[in-house]
Amino acid sequence: MRITLDNRLPADHAARALRADAGTAFTERPRTLPPKWFYDAHGSVLFDRITRLPEYYLARAEKQILRAHAAEIAELTGARTLVELGSGTSEKTRVLLDALTEAGTLKLYAPVDVSDTTLEGAAESLCRDYPDLSIAATVADFETDLPLPGAGPRLVAFLGSTLGNLTPDQRAAFLARLRSVLTHEGDALLLGVDLVKEPSALIRAYDDDQGVTAAFNKNVLRVLNRELHATFDLGAFDHKAIWNAEAERVEMRLRARVSHSVEIHDLNLTAEFGRGEDILTEISAKFRREPLTEELTRAGLPPTHWWTDPQSRFALLLTTRT
Repeated sequence: MRITLDNRLPADHAARALRADAGTAFTERPRTLPPKWFYDAHGSVLFDRITRLPEYYLARAEKQILRAHAAEIAELTGARTLVELGSGTSEKTRVLLDALTEAGTLKLYAPVDVSDTTLEGAAESLCRDYPDLSIAATVADFETDLPLPGAGPRLVAFLGSTLGNLTPDQRAAFLARLRSVLTHEGDALLLGVDLVKEPSALIRAYDDDQGVTAAFNKNVLRVLNRELHATFDLGAFDHKAIWNAEAERVEMRLRARVSHSVEIHDLNLTAEFGRGEDILTEISAKFRREPLTEELTRAGLPPTHWWTDPQSRFALLLTTRT
């Protein structure tokens, strides 16, 4: 078989994780939920719409860089295996697959995602379009499990500025784990990061005029209502996108319009909200070249190449193990 699927998550992994995250969020303050709970089927559709909005430059800028430098990346890495963390539908990865296939080195694509159905659909589509490519898909949570199958040299792609969703401590732990599994000579990391820029441009990217991002943010309340039999009223919360200048990150929040109570029946919990109280649903750190270079070097992954789009909005970094 050209496609293998290794499911490393127990059947109840998502349910247990959601219960744990919600239990913490609604018994402690400040209230915080991980952004992964946006992405049920409806949330994934909304996010796809977000990537096509005029305000949301991130996806377009990253793909522009990939198109401009994919052949160079293929030449520099000579990768036999392409591993992608948080691969989703693998659509933008096709730029790398094309370049590595053209270079004649690629033998295996190894996408990693928490959704088995998404991985299966992407793998079947890629097999049709890349008849000589083998695919080893893994269902795993890359924050705690980093499976890197295949022969070296391996190129690990971590795109979409997903690194920015982690706090500095979480980033340090993640990068240390990643470095520990990059064991083959020539193994490398291709990292996509959003850069610090005018706050107005950043806020527009997370608070579009059509309200798609607001609907995406509130979708986490739909997930809680459905999965935990909660009683969140979506109309009782406003979507907020805030630039935290000190931490240099955009914060997405849901802010209570009025004081009210929410029942979370599956947790036997009542959550009280004061007027103006926030649930922090996502952080999106923005990076500068020198501090990020220092951060990666401390983790044993010093950048060797740095590419940006013409407007210097977004960057791709190629890093190598030391």
